[in-house]
Amino acid sequence: METGTMTTGAAQRLQASAGKQHFAILDGLRGVAAIVVVFFHFMEVVFTDYNKNFAGHGFLAVDFFFCLSGFVIAYAYDDRMPQLRLQDFFRARLIRLHPLVALGAVLGLLTYLFDPLAGPPAGCGFGKTALLFITTLLLIPFPVISERYFNLFCLNAPAWSLFWEYIANIFYALVLWRLRRNLLLVLAAVAAVILGVVAYRTGNLMGGWSKDNFWHGGARLFYSFTAGMLVYRFRLIIPNRLGFPGVALLLLLALFMPFYGQNWLVEMAIVVFYFPALVALGAGARLVPWLEKPCRFSGQVSYPLYMTHYGFIWIFAHYLEIYKPNMSRLAVVVPAGVTALVLLGWVALVAYDQPVRNYLNRVWKKR
Repeated sequence: METGTMTTGAAQRLQASAGKQHFAILDGLRGVAAIVVVFFHFMEVVFTDYNKNFAGHGFLAVDFFFCLSGFVIAYAYDDRMPQLRLQDFFRARLIRLHPLVALGAVLGLLTYLFDPLAGPPAGCGFGKTALLFITTLLLIPFPVISERYFNLFCLNAPAWSLFWEYIANIFYALVLWRLRRNLLLVLAAVAAVILGVVAYRTGNLMGGWSKDNFWHGGARLFYSFTAGMLVYRFRLIIPNRLGFPGVALLLLLALFMPFYGQNWLVEMAIVVFYFPALVALGAGARLVPWLEKPCRFSGQVSYPLYMTHYGFIWIFAHYLEIYKPNMSRLAVVVPAGVTALVLLGWVALVAYDQPVRNYLNRVWKKR
């Protein structure tokens, strides 16, 4: 494989002698981004005007996830794909991703049926509710509930990005891993143009979650996933002394930035240039030993947190509608809610996700 422009030291860190290196700082960044997403979902209920939302650009964390995913998948599988059967690749990805898709669907169903403040929308009987659950469980878009803004997955809205993550994995296994890096660069340029058209027409890069902006999710995935792959393929690892705190601060600056007059252009710059650079910096930064465990925990809890939190956002929305709490009350409720959901993510990790994945992997190995 071509070595690109990576320095010798970075190359040694990228390919460990006893196996592949684990990028703990990238794990930590994934956790930071997931927590910001939860804050964003709370605050977009409070402030429908995103200009007033201090976490108004938190949705860009999804583009960062896509970019990070492209880097990690290419790093983990590029050199293994010639010897790996397609069914083994897809099985590995299903075991990694789908247990939490299932848990998110179950929690979404429970919070939908047993919301203490509001019942299901009128007209959602047993048959329709069962169909909502099955389509969410199988990641089949089914945007039919107007009260939930025609979310692609009405029982667990964030599952829209997992739908596109699966699409990316399929294309990677069938096509992308085979492409030389220069052809992949051309593909990324085309994707950037498509993303720019979407951003210009809508004024932002927020789409992908609803029937009215379904294809925007594809545009976001198309560019960011290929950009992440290019960071690995060109070995654009940037050795630096920023450490986890420094790189995390750079990520937060993007996710908490205000809205601008040419907002779509600023978001494009963040997604097209800034996030791939952050992945390169995160992969090349030095991690002080005492931060290794927090970063690993942050990465481990990020996906459970992302997939289990949204049903409780609907309960919060109904609380806000009924009780109309003031800002001083919300200053307590929202951080407490985020903390509780992080704890829920941790419980989901240790009590469900890890045991289920370990069991499935054991069964796979026996066969």
